[in-house]
Amino acid sequence: MRLWPAIEVRGSVEADLVLALVDDFSPTALEERGDAVRVFFPTRERRDAALHDLRNGALSGALQVRALDVDDEDWARRSQENLRPVTIGRLTIYPEPSALSPEPSSIVIQPSMGFGTGHHATTRLCLAALQSVPLAGATVLDVGTGSGVLAIAAARLGAARALGIDTDPDAVAAARENLALNPDARNVAIESGDLADLATERAADLVTANLTGALLVREAAALAAAVRPGGFLILSGLLATERGPVVGSFGRLSLIGEWSEDEWVCLLLRRP
Repeated sequence: MRLWPAIEVRGSVEADLVLALVDDFSPTALEERGDAVRVFFPTRERRDAALHDLRNGALSGALQVRALDVDDEDWARRSQENLRPVTIGRLTIYPEPSALSPEPSSIVIQPSMGFGTGHHATTRLCLAALQSVPLAGATVLDVGTGSGVLAIAAARLGAARALGIDTDPDAVAAARENLALNPDARNVAIESGDLADLATERAADLVTANLTGALLVREAAALAAAVRPGGFLILSGLLATERGPVVGSFGRLSLIGEWSEDEWVCLLLRRP
């Protein structure tokens, strides 16, 4: 049973502020529990570095900040108890197969620590952006696929093929489990790896990347290269304050669409 390293911040603080302060340490999930905010990380090393930064920086002495480890199954169970189906445009995401509607636009994504269920703003924004792009017959690459929700959604929206990739073996396992719960998405594949593992001939008509602002900036060249000429790129996981640096990193691509919710932003770009 996996334990997820987390930081708990207790007191009067906005969840988005905490997430922004630890963005450089690759947080994977956020949970609000009453007057506390929990942020989860892929490794204890990243958690401990973020904790040191918080205690010696913006939250120094102002709030209660502690490290803890959370049982993945317990988190998923609590989350599933509170989750309801969420509809974004033509798509509806269900947290469990028993609640699934027979509608062809229905998707099952089970809760799992750090991987999108469709209930977080950035996932919703990406799902909205997906529905603004012509997907009939398209090839799609979902970078940092997490739960696989965007790759599965692309198939539901008419993509000919969708490939989700992730460097986290737990994310790959979760995405494959979700794929098995959506048998109609037969044209979706989930692979372990990152952009460096992809050959240039695998450039896609659409690339999606719901990551973090800092990671989008670092991987801008590789993400842009993964889009075929005339293709589209959906970016999210960035805060409104990170919009400028992210857009600037993709200067050769044209910004043609933008969505926002709370402090989160999603960008749609097109490669010439």
